[in-house]
Amino acid sequence: MLLKMASDNKPNPSNNYLKYSNLGLQLLLGIGLAGWLGYLLDSFLEINFPAFMLTFGFLTFGGMLYQIYRTLNKE
Repeated sequence: MLLKMASDNKPNPSNNYLKYSNLGLQLLLGIGLAGWLGYLLDSFLEINFPAFMLTFGFLTFGGMLYQIYRTLNKE
């Protein structure tokens, strides 16, 4: 009986912290990777203006925000 009471379905604050920090890390790493790939493409094509870096960064930012929105609305 004591074990059952200890394992009630109460939300664990550390689980929430890990879940939301994971979303933030995904956002930062996704934008960073897309920006880096855009930078490589701009360097390869010898473009003076960072067109691909900005485009990839903004598209990834929009996609990641949509993913975060969907993840938060599931709950």
